[in-house]
Amino acid sequence: MNILVIDGQGGRLGRKLLESIRKKCPDACLTAVGTNSIATENMMGSNCADRLATGENAVIAACRSAQIIVGPFGIATADAMMGEISPAMANAVASSAAYRVLIPMNLCNTYVAGTIRGSAAILEDAVNHIQELTEKEKHHE
Repeated sequence: MNILVIDGQGGRLGRKLLESIRKKCPDACLTAVGTNSIATENMMGSNCADRLATGENAVIAACRSAQIIVGPFGIATADAMMGEISPAMANAVASSAAYRVLIPMNLCNTYVAGTIRGSAAILEDAVNHIQELTEKEKHHE
């Protein structure tokens, strides 16, 4: 299972996702793409990604081969993350054939009703769902 984790800003959410996904889905191929070099460097520090890249074209290219795309909700929204998500990046995420697991965040002039900012329960729910998806894929092989 090819899982793509995309994050920007400081990459803290991406790093937590990589660490959690690796624990629950040890056989998954994890690709981490940062929208900037700081995010990529922080995700690299997790030592969980099989592949790492940075920037707009890396996001676009990685979305083509991903089976699951994971990241903050903003990765599918043009100009999110203080402009780090270009319209081309958002389009690549939104139009990818991959299954998307988006983490709601109340940031960048967006309020997502029903969420608690920074809630560990949201992250845990997302990772548990990814684990279910990877287990389903194993049974179909």
